[in-house]
Amino acid sequence: MNVRDGLVQIRGQLAERDARTETLDLVDEMIKRASEPGADRAQASLVQIVGLLSRTPVAHKNIRVYDELMELQDDLQAAAQQRATEVAAEQSRPIPKSRKYYRQRRERERN
Repeated sequence: MNVRDGLVQIRGQLAERDARTETLDLVDEMIKRASEPGADRAQASLVQIVGLLSRTPVAHKNIRVYDELMELQDDLQAAAQQRATEVAAEQSRPIPKSRKYYRQRRERERN
């Protein structure tokens, strides 16, 4: 995912959670940086972006900002884990063979 798009999505999630203005200001500042020319090629997942935000000087100075970012990161990781579990369950489900497969197998057995 494009970093700028990810930051916009993160800002929306933080706003839904009634995050502190300091946290929203941090994300807004990062959105401005990501909007600069040349930064549009950066790609990262939402979990990676939140991890990077949590390592900024603002997050280190203000524990409440850090806590909000860590709560969001935990929720994102839980959602990613749930999606991975669903995908694994879907892939491990047996897929029925087509009629053509059984016809060809019967023909091979006859010959």
